[in-house]
Amino acid sequence: MKRPIAQGVAAAVLVLVAGSGQAASCAKPLFLTFDTGHMGVAPLVAEVLARQQVKATFFLANERTKTDGGSLDAEWAPWWKARAAEGHLFGSHTFDHVYWRADRADGSFDMRPTFGPQANRTLRMDTAAYCAELQRPATRFTEITGQRVAPLFRAPGGKTSPALLAAAARCGWAHVPWSPAGFLGDELSSEKFPNAALLHKALRDIRPGDILLAHLGIWSRQEPWAPAVLEPLIAGLKQRGHCFATLAEHPAYRDALRATPTRP
Repeated sequence: MKRPIAQGVAAAVLVLVAGSGQAASCAKPLFLTFDTGHMGVAPLVAEVLARQQVKATFFLANERTKTDGGSLDAEWAPWWKARAAEGHLFGSHTFDHVYWRADRADGSFDMRPTFGPQANRTLRMDTAAYCAELQRPATRFTEITGQRVAPLFRAPGGKTSPALLAAAARCGWAHVPWSPAGFLGDELSSEKFPNAALLHKALRDIRPGDILLAHLGIWSRQEPWAPAVLEPLIAGLKQRGHCFATLAEHPAYRDALRATPTRP
């Protein structure tokens, strides 16, 4: 279900991150990322990141919120504007949280949006349509904040194919998966995977260079993850000598971001 980052990147981080700014304060950097969600824990996430002085990378989709709006609507515009001012990094998660389902023989794709007017319907998207879908949250983010997103995206569920990744690359988007140990488990059943167990596993298994994945609210989890785990996790990792940076400092993406730092 999850697509880990390529082997060898973690070791490369230790060498390449030195002298590169934000992550240069230690030899054990980590890259914390958040995908959008119902936004119920978004204020808490912002508080923790500010208190811990951690910069993260956010992947944006217009997901349904607990107030029956969208995570990129006017209600949440001040929240995104504040995060942009704090210096976090932003990428696309597709506007309607669109899952890849299959490649088609003609070079197009079967896709299924989770939200929006076509929610839960299988749609055919060619390269142009998929690139437009990736661009939509970038355009909205600029409307909200006056700033631009990085040319990075995360496919919902991490579901991709080589053909889909090639299509995205043709319009300038690079895909960002996560590390095996970086899957923090906030999507899992809280009955089977309680917060204490997830925290213990993360502190035990996370290694330098890992890309970590969490969300701004998961509908299915009964025991919310962020209130119990996020700050103890960050503090515990810092105690182990780790520091945090955005993906602008990651060796797999840094050069591309310097060449094309933002999406219009």
